[in-house]
Amino acid sequence: MIEIHATAKVSHLADIEDSVRGTRIVVGAHSVIDSFVKVKPAGGTGDLVLGEHVVINSGCVLYTGNGIRMGNSVAIAANCTFAPVNHAYAERGRLIREQGFQASKGGIVIEDDVWIGANCVLLDGAVLRQGCVVGAGSIVRGELKPYTVYAGHPLRAVGART
Repeated sequence: MIEIHATAKVSHLADIEDSVRGTRIVVGAHSVIDSFVKVKPAGGTGDLVLGEHVVINSGCVLYTGNGIRMGNSVAIAANCTFAPVNHAYAERGRLIREQGFQASKGGIVIEDDVWIGANCVLLDGAVLRQGCVVGAGSIVRGELKPYTVYAGHPLRAVGART
């Protein structure tokens, strides 16, 4: 089920697939989904819930997997991938495509007032606390502290919002 608030703006060039498993895709008030954003309900039964004043820029891909929850006033730069799901692969006697998915690590949670730079990848179990910033090209897994600036490979704290 897709629920888009009347004040939200979704580009006619965005591609939001409805779930065949009954999961929800919710876009909050005053949120913006730009051209060439892809939302794909795949790999689990989690919901995608966007708060108010969320901006998702062009070229982002959001797999619903084990769920994505974004708070209010979140800014996502271009070409980010949200992958709250992990393929199973351990059994070498079976094709990976036949092994399904690993247990959930909690999906992806993004609290209020977070900025994510271009070309970032967020993985299952990522928790971005209020006010944090993630530099372009980062890979995020695990929990990030509030009002902290992160960047690099591996991801590390490089500053703070004061």
